[in-house]
Amino acid sequence: MVRLKDIAEKAGVSIMTVSKALNDAPDISAKTKIRIRTIAEQLGYVPDVLARGLRSRKTRLIGLIISASTNPYFARVVMGIEDKAYEQGYDLLLAHNYNKIEREEKVIQRFINRRVECLFISPVYRLEPVSEVYDELLLSKIPTIILGHCAPFCSQFVSISTDDLYCSYLATKHLLELGHRKIAFFSGPSVAPWSRERLKGYIQAIKEFDIEPDEKLIFTSGSRIEDGYNTASQLISENIEFTAIQSVNDLIAIGAINCLLKNNYKIPQQVSVIGFGDILLSEHFKIPLTTINQPKYRIGIAAIETMNAMLQGKNVSSQRIKGELVIRESTAPVG
Repeated sequence: MVRLKDIAEKAGVSIMTVSKALNDAPDISAKTKIRIRTIAEQLGYVPDVLARGLRSRKTRLIGLIISASTNPYFARVVMGIEDKAYEQGYDLLLAHNYNKIEREEKVIQRFINRRVECLFISPVYRLEPVSEVYDELLLSKIPTIILGHCAPFCSQFVSISTDDLYCSYLATKHLLELGHRKIAFFSGPSVAPWSRERLKGYIQAIKEFDIEPDEKLIFTSGSRIEDGYNTASQLISENIEFTAIQSVNDLIAIGAINCLLKNNYKIPQQVSVIGFGDILLSEHFKIPLTTINQPKYRIGIAAIETMNAMLQGKNVSSQRIKGELVIRESTAPVG
């Protein structure tokens, strides 16, 4: 086990100087800090985080709560957060809420008890306007950042999210410019703000082309591949005329394409399909998917930058980051 004494002897300085350098004390020059930290790394020094936390009352821990690691959207978001956290000497504690309110409440309470220095949450959306655990989190004064849109129960916190309305508008406009007028929309959970915004973007684009939105073309789907398959099957069975499908996420779009192909529809010659998210599978699917590229990694970086500003006592505000349209082989001019 490497001790501060070992580093001090190799660097030719006192143990106190080593301690100050490793703790970023202001009275130690940057040059000396770099030299001592380099020696510490070469020797394989591992700091006693628990003891340091007791002395400084800082744990260097960040809490992150997401729905599930299996959700492909979070892979890049978590990577962005973890990359920057690692550079700044923070350790990341990851927990899942599995879209269950009770589990989320327990996880938030555990992170409060662990004295995390900042907390990132992709919340479980609910209809209730207040939440006791979020009120308790506010009282704890732990800097908290919502990954996604704020709802009334968490509106007192800043958020980092995709500009879902604008991005969905882009997707619908792309189909309209290809000549499509009968565009089915596969929506997500109605309780989720991001789902409602994507529906609003679709309706906004439709109206700009002087088309009256047709409720028969709007379906409440879900978020999984099987949800997209089942919704497309329902669309076909109802004998509704359509030339394109816009999905609330890529997994829904992929499920819809699987159903269309099974029912002998040609993609995109007969039906165009567009997704949202640009997950890795979208580009490598059997019919590469036209979609909206969500700035997932950039959202993670923005979250850490917001955390740093909050820890420095600066005023911060919520951010909505625009995505980009990615055109691939699943969309084409109306046939």
